Amino acid sequence: MVAAMTDLKYWLGFNLVKGIGPAKLQALLDYYKDVGAAWGASERDLEHIGLDRRAISAFVETRAEVDLDAYLQRVRDANVTVLTWESDAYPRFLREIPAPPPVLYVAGEIQEADRWAVAVVGTRRLSEYGKQIVRELVTGLVRNNVTIVSGLARGIDGIAHKTAVEMGGRTIAVLGSGIDCLYPPQHRNLARRIIKDRQGAVITEYALGTQPDAKNFPPRNRIISGLSLGVVVIEAGKKSGALITADFALEQNREVFAVPGNVYSPASAGTNRLIQLGAKLVMSVDDILDELNLTMVPQQVVVQMAMPESREEATLLKHLSPQPSHVDEIVRASGMSSAEVSSTLAIMELKGMVQQVGGMRYVLAREPAPVYRIDEG
Repeated sequence: MVAAMTDLKYWLGFNLVKGIGPAKLQALLDYYKDVGAAWGASERDLEHIGLDRRAISAFVETRAEVDLDAYLQRVRDANVTVLTWESDAYPRFLREIPAPPPVLYVAGEIQEADRWAVAVVGTRRLSEYGKQIVRELVTGLVRNNVTIVSGLARGIDGIAHKTAVEMGGRTIAVLGSGIDCLYPPQHRNLARRIIKDRQGAVITEYALGTQPDAKNFPPRNRIISGLSLGVVVIEAGKKSGALITADFALEQNREVFAVPGNVYSPASAGTNRLIQLGAKLVMSVDDILDELNLTMVPQQVVVQMAMPESREEATLLKHLSPQPSHVDEIVRASGMSSAEVSSTLAIMELKGMVQQVGGMRYVLAREPAPVYRIDEG
């Protein structure tokens, strides 16, 4: 369900309150069942729900000072789309992570095809080796219709976005600031090109006017990994922010990939350590494509977007992706019975729509069903 326009201003209001993040907002919604009612909560109720005194004070202050109608108009004037937990267009994979952002500000557009996304991150102080690797990997991913997700930072991030755009691919840039406070300044034209050329989106969970701040970037990294099937780290020092993204990826059950580097190079200390800890070593783009079942993305998009023959098939397609899902997870997510899910999956597998990859886990098929055709016109 798309958030009603009357409710949207309350979602934006909570987004402006420092101290009320996803967990506290969820507690409010569980109690009130409605975001508008939650906005009008009494201090007594807030204490009863379990909010601490600092969060309550910040909420009461913000509620008294902010003109929500004026802020909503400001967002509209900025030509920004707002997605909330209630929006149909809210990215499905991101919705599944711990503490997903209640509000996303989006400049540009997020498409269904962006479900097939890989994050490419790394150091700001990259070497010529790192520059060459990121270009080669992103070029290979884009040629396979994979969306590139990164953080618009200097170094690896910027080259990843730029290469995707130059190759005519799609890319999503996740900010650690308000969408009207693009950072770093030298990448503003790159961000505008992503939006203007309709090659992806620039997104953030931070309100308009939020300046870039060091404390904003670690939470931003959970969105980068949350939007992606896997995270590729290319050159990262021991304390690189890219390693935080890799940690989030593991927490979110995403695949982590790392490009090996010179053992004497500080820029490779983090990536080499990731490989020691079990990250997938990347020698070529095929290592990523094969591991994530991304070798036939155009066909997978066709399967995903094609009109299914039954309500049951339509329901299951919404809960399947290139990432393996256990049949029990599909049952819980779909609301269908185990018997319905098993019989429908069996039919879909015969049609070539899904593929069982062992252990009662299913993915969208690597090959399209014969009845579907890719329109090359």
